[in-house]
Amino acid sequence: MLRQISNFWLRRIHPHLAPLIATISILGLASCLLILFVLAKLAEEVLERDAFTFDTTFLLWLHQFANPNLDNLMLFITNLGNPSTVVIVADVTVLFLWWRRYQEEAKVFVLTCLGGVILNTALKLFFSKPRPELWHQLISETSFSFPSGHALGSMVLYGFIAYELATPYPQFAKVIYSLTVILIAAIGISRLYLGVHWPTDIIAGYGVGFLWLMICITMLKLQKLR
Repeated sequence: MLRQISNFWLRRIHPHLAPLIATISILGLASCLLILFVLAKLAEEVLERDAFTFDTTFLLWLHQFANPNLDNLMLFITNLGNPSTVVIVADVTVLFLWWRRYQEEAKVFVLTCLGGVILNTALKLFFSKPRPELWHQLISETSFSFPSGHALGSMVLYGFIAYELATPYPQFAKVIYSLTVILIAAIGISRLYLGVHWPTDIIAGYGVGFLWLMICITMLKLQKLR
């Protein structure tokens, strides 16, 4: 019996999983599973319309640091995740990749960005979570709150660009990824500071964006392996 199970695994399952595990690594798979678990718990709470005490408490705590200088800084940072900026950055990236004859990378990048937009729109409409209204806000948002489009979009866009920069220059990979993490985190914090998102919106946006980014990068890697 054990020999039959072993043979089935080696012949049918392992050949399909081996490239995936080699591409993502065990740590990557474990991280994705953990993120899926967290997202499932958050989604359950949002669907049940349960109030997140942590959300309100954190936003009110953060708002006590508000001042004109921070207002201007956060407005500038949040603009880096605005659709107008994202479209320009994405267009320039696609043109650059195509110009350098990285056609496969350009195609996957377009798929990554379009998929991020579709995921963000569909999830917002599905959960229909209202945005916070705890104080007078400097900017106005009309879409739903969960998940954060800025968090999801910045993770997908800047995360993919970081991967494309770090791959040919592995000696600078740590610097590239560190700066990218700081940028993505700053965009999320700016949304909280401006009071247009709950903390759980940002967490969900990062989680969904990271999972979609990993799927797209894995597809690109597997395509190159073939």
